[in-house]
Amino acid sequence: MNTSVPSGRATVTLLAAVARNGVIGVDGGLPWRLPGDLPRVKALTTGHVLVMGRKTFDSIGRALPGRTTVVVTRQAGWSAADVQVASSVAAALELAAAVDDHIFVFGGAEIYAQTLARADRLELTEVHAEPAGDTYFPAVDWSEWVEVARERKDGFDFVTYERAAR
Repeated sequence: MNTSVPSGRATVTLLAAVARNGVIGVDGGLPWRLPGDLPRVKALTTGHVLVMGRKTFDSIGRALPGRTTVVVTRQAGWSAADVQVASSVAAALELAAAVDDHIFVFGGAEIYAQTLARADRLELTEVHAEPAGDTYFPAVDWSEWVEVARERKDGFDFVTYERAAR
């Protein structure tokens, strides 16, 4: 666990597949299929809480089994089966922290941008390509992060970063 996380505060991990050009999505979906990526996501997140935006949830189409899902939306009255709803990222993180001490932020771009400063860890699938896309991961100040693990695959790497001591 990241030792820079204050005791009593939930750990926030951003989880994303990101191309070299920062693309994370196109037309409401992913621009790739990466063997092993979905099993990794499942292994990392099962038993924990996922925080995601409504568009990301809609692209998945359902709550993922074995995880608590908190969806951030400004749409009044929006609901879905097996989902908790929050009207802001701050409210979503508060709801999530009441459930588990490890929160995974699952997208999309706006939610990543609003949680990056709060993140303790990045679990990235770094895709060795520059696909066309319309959704981007926010700019990261890499001087604030330390790579702690890398698993090389064919065309992508699984990489874990932890925030440098604050």
